[in-house]
Amino acid sequence: MSDASEPAPSARETAGGPEPEPIRFFGTTWLDHSGKYGLRRAAVALGSISAAFGGCLLLRFAYEGLEIAQVGAFVDILVVAVFAICSALAFRRTWDAYSRRPDPRTQASLRSATAIGFIGALLAYFLRSLTEAPGEQLRRAEYEAARKQYERRTSRRAGNPANRGKKKRA
Repeated sequence: MSDASEPAPSARETAGGPEPEPIRFFGTTWLDHSGKYGLRRAAVALGSISAAFGGCLLLRFAYEGLEIAQVGAFVDILVVAVFAICSALAFRRTWDAYSRRPDPRTQASLRSATAIGFIGALLAYFLRSLTEAPGEQLRRAEYEAARKQYERRTSRRAGNPANRGKKKRA
């Protein structure tokens, strides 16, 4: 657990203060929405929904292969259930990762389920990119907290603190 006095894990500090953490496909343009930010968001949304559609087609071909192999109803139902459950898990994990940093150990343990349910992760990425760069809200909050902390640490004191309680006599 991080303490409130520690800097945010995503803010890298330089001589001029913390720098924003880059986001894949956006760099640091999410900070001020510059550099064709809107066009990038549209491209990311289109790319993620296209990849999800392609993944659905791939899964359909795999399912048809199972039907051709006549593996039985139990295996058919099992395959559909596994992909549905893993897609739901991947969607939820991906969606939650946009509002708070995931625990690395939990994320590592669910990596295979997220890989199987890649369609859910792609759909979460698509839905988030309709409103913002995926992860922008989290990184903006961390950056602003690091910025405030940096300003507090670098602000100068006004006078000697030992003289605060004493009244000046003229």
